[in-house]
Amino acid sequence: MTTSFSLSQLGWKPFFQQQLSLDEWEHCKPVRVSAVHRSTVELLTEQGSQTLPVLPGLPELTVGDWLLLDGAEHVVRRLDRLTLFARKAPGQKVQQQLIAANVDTVFLVCSMNHDFNLSRIERYLALARDAGAEPVIVLTKQDLADNPQQFVDQLRSLDAFLGIESVNALDIDSVKVLEHWCKTGQTVALLGSSGVGKSTLVNTLLGDTAQQTQGIREDDSKGRHTTTARTLHQLPSGGLLLDTPGMRELQLADCEAGLESTFSEIVELANQCQFADCQHQGEPGCAVTEAITVGELDQRRVDNYHKLLREQAINAESLAEKRARDRGLSKMYRSVQSQARKRKQG
Repeated sequence: MTTSFSLSQLGWKPFFQQQLSLDEWEHCKPVRVSAVHRSTVELLTEQGSQTLPVLPGLPELTVGDWLLLDGAEHVVRRLDRLTLFARKAPGQKVQQQLIAANVDTVFLVCSMNHDFNLSRIERYLALARDAGAEPVIVLTKQDLADNPQQFVDQLRSLDAFLGIESVNALDIDSVKVLEHWCKTGQTVALLGSSGVGKSTLVNTLLGDTAQQTQGIREDDSKGRHTTTARTLHQLPSGGLLLDTPGMRELQLADCEAGLESTFSEIVELANQCQFADCQHQGEPGCAVTEAITVGELDQRRVDNYHKLLREQAINAESLAEKRARDRGLSKMYRSVQSQARKRKQG
């Protein structure tokens, strides 16, 4: 049985509608990318699911993208993205890796055990805010935590207005607190390291076993990686849910705006320092050092902010150098091809 969808159910918004001409609206159809494989792309359309072959000339795609297809089912173009999650590719590769597009809310999933890490959460917050999506911290393993409130209190120290929910990912009733962000047409993504319960949470939200789950190592609460592909799922509540593989190497690049939003109080204090180039390491008139001394600011948080700033600057510079090098090579190839054509014509 083929399931049909309305465009609004698929997350269609005025932002995308405004990109279409009247002729395109009448003769083309918008489709949403639900999964990207090496040779095929899976789509969700008003008529149901559809598969598209990966052919030369196809724009770079990620889960959540919107495409415009003509009457012959050919790709006209990819629509501009409302939000985009990306990271520096893992390992030594100097390139950007797309994670997801057009996400409204991102559930940053963390477990209430030994693996809970504020610095890692700050990294995820910077990524989510830079992408333009609303971050919500979802604390899992509520049933196993002796004092769940201590984890909430630690998060409140980062941002008093941060959205935080504690759940037992195995309990349908417990997970219902997340339905506010999962209404019809809303796209939610899950981010978090391996073993925090993302796949279990996906299964409970969907009411099935869409994702395999595995246990965690009891000695250090580290997880075993389970999910291996990014996929878009339709939720019973009407929303769309995107699961992502656990990210052991979530490196930031071109993410300065996200960092400034995540560490806004440090940025504000830095603007009050006596010297514009203050490094906040004991210089006279340093407002950041003063705030640490009187207990208004955590040294760990300042250290992590500087660490993430350095990381994103290095990665952004590497990516910029690669783009410049690629543009130079493309220009050289075009020049060689042009000269070859001229010789043939001569």
